[in-house]
Amino acid sequence: MKANVLESADKPITWKEVEKPGLAAGEVLVKIKAAGLNRRDYWISVGKYAGLKYPIILGSDGAGVVAETGEGVDLSWLNREVIINPGNNWGDDENFQGRDFKILGLPDDGTFAEYVKTRAEYLYDKPAYLDWEHAAAFPLAGLTAFRALFTKGKAKKGDTVLISGVGGGTGAFALQWAVAAGCKVFVTSGNSEKIERARQLGAAAGVNYKAQDWAEELQHLSGGFDVIIDSALGQGFAKFTDLAKPGGRIVFFGATAGDMPAIPGRKIYWKQLQILGTTMGTKKDFEVMLAFMNEHQVIPVIDEVHPLAEAARAIDKMSTSSQFGNIILKA
Repeated sequence: MKANVLESADKPITWKEVEKPGLAAGEVLVKIKAAGLNRRDYWISVGKYAGLKYPIILGSDGAGVVAETGEGVDLSWLNREVIINPGNNWGDDENFQGRDFKILGLPDDGTFAEYVKTRAEYLYDKPAYLDWEHAAAFPLAGLTAFRALFTKGKAKKGDTVLISGVGGGTGAFALQWAVAAGCKVFVTSGNSEKIERARQLGAAAGVNYKAQDWAEELQHLSGGFDVIIDSALGQGFAKFTDLAKPGGRIVFFGATAGDMPAIPGRKIYWKQLQILGTTMGTKKDFEVMLAFMNEHQVIPVIDEVHPLAEAARAIDKMSTSSQFGNIILKA
């Protein structure tokens, strides 16, 4: 088979012939129809991610057809159209991932290939209303945003929600989930075009976080937030304690703008705020997300589609953070 192989951080990803994976008991081989990019693929490609190993086939998100099954796998999986839950071995406690937790695409070879190996327990039927490209767009980013918004943030119909940094995959999904759930959603971005895209997807309003008075403008527009979703941290994070309503939840799952700044502790305890970290999601989170998608017929936002052989070109676009939504590789 052919795959996009990263030999090291100082070498480009190359499309080359590799050995097709063999299957152990409980495993399946999925013929990839489409694969989705995530920010972790970019960080791995530049050598800035924990647990690096080479060579590696990147890619956490994938949709395809089950081509082979290992011993002990129900043969009814053969030829079924599936999506893959990329989060493996969550562990016994739903509140946090265990020591054996891992994500497809590092340390195990991922979906940027003609075939990918995974365990049958991580397969789900592809939502019938989605084509291959859209089915490959949501597993990792969608799950991360879903857990942040609902499992951790406890968002519900009628809540006022802020999505900080709406342009990437997780931000776009958080917006779509919150709108579908009946929340009133506001967004921030450093790009006016992304704010307009968010409005088209149902956001009530958006503010450019590069403006000096961005937090004051948001407060004026919204009256405060029940749930704030963030993926950047950095100095602007300190403003969220002002923007949160009493009892509000501030949930974050990234630190692309740096570490958490000094936080006014008195506001946290007096307003009874919660600051919550989250990563990926449980098997239950994934299944609830799928049911939510099927109920609301949510269609993921796709920025661009590239041929499967052009992972290097697709990942290069992520370096500029110019995309809105997901970048997809199609077989």
